[in-house]
Amino acid sequence: MNRLLLENARLLTLASGGENRLPRRGDALQDLGVIEKGWVLVQQDRIEAVGRGAPPDAEGTTTTRMDVEGRVLMPGMVDCHTHACWAGSRFDEFDEKLRGASYLQILAGGGGIMSTVRAVREATVETLTANLLHQVERMARLGTTTVEVKTGYGLTTDDELKMLEAIVAADGLIEPTLIPTFLGAHAIDPENEHFIEQTINETLPAVVAAHPGIACDAYCEEGAWSLDACRRLFEEAQSLGCPLRVHTDQFNSLGATRLAIEAGALSVDHLEASTVADLQALAHSETIGVLLPVSGYHLGEGYASGRALVDLGAAIAVATNFNPGSAPTPSLPFAIHLAVNHCRLTPAEAITAATWNAACVLGLQDEIGSIEVGKRADLVILDTDDERSLAWEFAMPGPRQVLIGGRPHDMTPLGG
Repeated sequence: MNRLLLENARLLTLASGGENRLPRRGDALQDLGVIEKGWVLVQQDRIEAVGRGAPPDAEGTTTTRMDVEGRVLMPGMVDCHTHACWAGSRFDEFDEKLRGASYLQILAGGGGIMSTVRAVREATVETLTANLLHQVERMARLGTTTVEVKTGYGLTTDDELKMLEAIVAADGLIEPTLIPTFLGAHAIDPENEHFIEQTINETLPAVVAAHPGIACDAYCEEGAWSLDACRRLFEEAQSLGCPLRVHTDQFNSLGATRLAIEAGALSVDHLEASTVADLQALAHSETIGVLLPVSGYHLGEGYASGRALVDLGAAIAVATNFNPGSAPTPSLPFAIHLAVNHCRLTPAEAITAATWNAACVLGLQDEIGSIEVGKRADLVILDTDDERSLAWEFAMPGPRQVLIGGRPHDMTPLGG
């Protein structure tokens, strides 16, 4: 029986230490479950044992030993909000931005999301799959082992289903786990006067028929989906058994945060323009606030009040929002850096937000997000003995080693 023993590590277990499998809040966000000198035993793709000090002898087994040499060994990072499936590029719009155009101005002019929509509609499933594989490989090199991937660049029934086909195909060809989300309510197609009704009454049911239980997301913003349109979408989505998520308060607070909370949404994402009342409502709810600081960095439009959310008692996660327009980076470590330096989280809070709490957003906290017996052996060895460097440093090489399902990640798609 082949096993892998990782020893002499500074372990960040993120272990819950009990039956509480909920997202962490307040002081619990600081608890990384550190074992100063520990070991992890992996059998096949699962964590078999975790301990401190010298590991026990593994008699009667074939065990490969890996000396971590005092480096940080932590759970694989979980990117719970991405738009990593796309075609085309937005370099021309970057030039417009440099000349002073805002994100909403570019969107109103037919660019932004709609630019990528046109490219995705022209692309084949094979092209989208290949593009997604490339993006996820880049993320894996940097320590991300689970990736949520949204649709939303199709905006027709056939093209949204095409995106989902590409996401599922890529998931079967690569080691990181991919979790699809339906974002048919990403923008308003200006060429379809019945777009909202079609999305709610045709596209959503077709997607759920093909992918039962898929989460339904929406972008509530000026120039995109209105509060009333989101309400109608959410009512239909809930009737079909979909968990809810929403892009809210990126540039304007339109009421979607409180709408989502009232509807029992899994998460509200962005929150850069949230009011104090929005933050207080979120803190007193079960909904998780997902911080996307890369957008604030790239667009120059500000950051979510992460410190206020934590101090109010909210559950938070951190993600990249990886996309070709407003957040063009695959680096969750960079998002952690920004969450600490601009959203004012502590390094420990940001690490918890990008592992355990991010897994909670996806409903996967019993499978990933911590180093515990029975969980999938998605592990990252940092090239440091102090996890605070993950928030302090930026634009650095990736981890020393990434293991996905107990295997060192070879940075190429399976069969590729």
